Amino acid sequence: MAMIRIAVAQGVGTQTPDGMSIREQGRRVRELMASAAEGGARLILFTEGALSSYPHKRVMSRDPDRVAESDWSRVDWAVLEEELAATVGHAGDVGLWAVVGSVHRVAERERPFNSLYVISETGHLVGRYDKRYLSPTEFAFMYAAGDHPSVFEIDGLRFGCALCIEANMPEVFIEYEALGTDCVLLASYDDGPAEPLGDSRSMAHALLTGMWIAFAAPGVASRAAVSCVASPDDRWLVRGRPDGSPQVLFADLDPEDPAMRAGYDRGYRPWRACIRNGYRPTSDEVKALLGSPKQGVATPHDIPRGKARAPGRGNVRRSPIQR
Repeated sequence: MAMIRIAVAQGVGTQTPDGMSIREQGRRVRELMASAAEGGARLILFTEGALSSYPHKRVMSRDPDRVAESDWSRVDWAVLEEELAATVGHAGDVGLWAVVGSVHRVAERERPFNSLYVISETGHLVGRYDKRYLSPTEFAFMYAAGDHPSVFEIDGLRFGCALCIEANMPEVFIEYEALGTDCVLLASYDDGPAEPLGDSRSMAHALLTGMWIAFAAPGVASRAAVSCVASPDDRWLVRGRPDGSPQVLFADLDPEDPAMRAGYDRGYRPWRACIRNGYRPTSDEVKALLGSPKQGVATPHDIPRGKARAPGRGNVRRSPIQR
């Protein structure tokens, strides 16, 4: 597999879902897409709600005096549809994959999904990830929950999608590892001086699963989380500036660089795949490994054929565009 340059956007996002705000966000998204393409990126990740806004629970509440069921008629759906179409077309114009956060409405549902749209370099909407683990407020008053992961492939590398509070759910990242994902695209909207969600958890998941973790956040407050890309070998490939300005951050994912493939080269991911699939080595197999130059650390080539499913190219349900 060849190296892939990805981009992560920062400084995009709002909590106001009116038509004027959505048009401005669409303009910014497409402007940063062009910058990413000019910088040689194959893909760009945007924040949660980058296109539609990530509407504040009190702004959406049907009761002005308390948090209540959201009134989704306050979103300018017609303008959002136009901006999505323009963004999809723009991806084809600049030849760039884009993963863009947005609220997604389904006709037969009262509540929308909090989603990530997957747009291909040919200008087609090819997938959608719906947030599965919702915050208490989102669950009680705002969104419908998704029910499956989403994985797509670019030049042989597999990308998975996650949203915001799902950074607190290790099972999301464990599942993506088991599905053979190389990089998880994690998008959030956090505009306050809160705990640095992207910093601590992105690096932790990268270290424990052997995947790259790309994290997109607005980065609009001095102590807020910033966009970043964490490498499996305990390095930040890039981190944004927390000044609120629109930025495009670039990171090169090189699957042939041993330093960035610690999980593979030291055998952790293949070993976990074997254990999860019920494989237990015989004493002869262990002795053979202990006597090898690799000193007992299994790699993908050491896994006996037929003993366990290969670590990581499992099937995944893909999100249809309309459900």
